[in-house]
Amino acid sequence: MQTFNKQSYTTAGFFTLAIRLVVGWTYFSAFWRRLILDNKLIETEAGYIGVKFNHFLPNALGIKPLIEYLVTNPDVLWWAMAIFTIVEAIVGLFIMLGLFTRLMSIGVISLAMGILLGSGWIGTTCLDEWQIGVLGVATGFILFLSGGGYGSLDYYLEKKNIRFIQMKWFGFLGSGILPITNLKPIVFVGSFAILLLTLYTNQVFHGGVFGTLHNKSVKPKVELTDVEISPDGVSFQVYRVEGADVYGSFLIGVQLEKADGEVIAQWDGSALSKISDEAIDNAYVAKVKSGKHSMIIPLGAKAVVKLPLSIGQVEGAKQLRLIDVSGIEWIAEVK
Repeated sequence: MQTFNKQSYTTAGFFTLAIRLVVGWTYFSAFWRRLILDNKLIETEAGYIGVKFNHFLPNALGIKPLIEYLVTNPDVLWWAMAIFTIVEAIVGLFIMLGLFTRLMSIGVISLAMGILLGSGWIGTTCLDEWQIGVLGVATGFILFLSGGGYGSLDYYLEKKNIRFIQMKWFGFLGSGILPITNLKPIVFVGSFAILLLTLYTNQVFHGGVFGTLHNKSVKPKVELTDVEISPDGVSFQVYRVEGADVYGSFLIGVQLEKADGEVIAQWDGSALSKISDEAIDNAYVAKVKSGKHSMIIPLGAKAVVKLPLSIGQVEGAKQLRLIDVSGIEWIAEVK
């Protein structure tokens, strides 16, 4: 015997109509913005979605190896972004229409988990990506339980007595009675599991449950490693791991110094803006590059940079200092 009858499910599905429409549009609009209003799948143009995906890499939770594989293989990344965009369009449109509602709700949960684990740490003011992720998981779970009611194509097809709608499997993938005898354990376990996921990710990404709050999207942070000197230059690796995803780190100074801080060689913003592309070996699709007045390091970008040196400038060199336009500095010892 079912815990709830058909009318209960139809009413519950109807009550979630606003959720279906809004959640559906949030995913379908990603496709709409990315391909209809503006093509963001062109690799050579600003706004390419693959670069935005690269921004997730430094502090992604659990899926960092997958992201790194994609951003180091641009061809595979493009196909992944194209497929991801198509999936968002299908899931969003079908959820709004209420067609195969429960199957699409699993799509909502999956997409939301991807956003949560990949970019839940990004958000300068309202922890935007984390909120989108956890709310997407929760609403997807609700839509799986309720299905679609009045105002859904599932309900319309049922009224038309379409044959496959009457099959038991449609209860798991579409709408109507969910073929599970006792839903109470599923609701309780699922709800509290989502709450634990919310608290865990809130703590890991932002320290939002206990301890000190932190936001990795506020200030730029660059990891400076592998400083090496050769007769014709100094090379070093930079990896931007924190800061706003829409704003680069702007290097306006690089200094090669002795142990006591005495400057042996230096490059100001003007010099750094003239560094050639050949002197910057980028690892990912988000690229370190010379800007108009500085060297720009986007979020998630990693590169080996080589700066020219004159003969005799390396004597006594012990450390390299990078200076950001904000005044933040990063120092690493010469190998």
